[in-house]
Amino acid sequence: MSDRAALLKGIRVWLGLFVVCLALSGATAFPLVHELRWVEGGLRALSVSEWLPGLVRWISRVREGLDAVDADHPFVLYGTDWLAFAHLVIAVAFYGPYRDPVRNIWVVEFGMIACAGIVPLALICGPVRGIPFWWSLIDMSFGVFGVVPLYIVRRKIKRLEALGGPTGIPGHVA
Repeated sequence: MSDRAALLKGIRVWLGLFVVCLALSGATAFPLVHELRWVEGGLRALSVSEWLPGLVRWISRVREGLDAVDADHPFVLYGTDWLAFAHLVIAVAFYGPYRDPVRNIWVVEFGMIACAGIVPLALICGPVRGIPFWWSLIDMSFGVFGVVPLYIVRRKIKRLEALGGPTGIPGHVA
């Protein structure tokens, strides 16, 4: 396998992993009410409250809030539907670097900037919304872990670019 083919394969595998995780993260924002009921039931069935009582209390509080919103003001949950949709749309944008990595490296860099933006968002909005700090750390981890595959992809794209020639589209020259 040539260097170019190996780089292109690595780029596509890492992008595929990132897109799958991004799409799954988005898809889980649709059924929040049901998910929280399942999670709370699972935590109780596994006696997690013995080891992590704060986590179980928090999940119960969030579930109670979502139940109340769902019962009295279900239109508020429409905002999380848009959040889910945004994740899916952003995932689709990564088809550009999948197809032509060098020309569309900006999408990867945009994703890296978005991952970095998660940290200040969680640090600012978490306390404003009454989110426990330890939960904000979990939220921030999405940015930290999300940037890793994108950083790897960006490095591989730069190496592909240095090779010159085709950028991923058969017959396309940079």
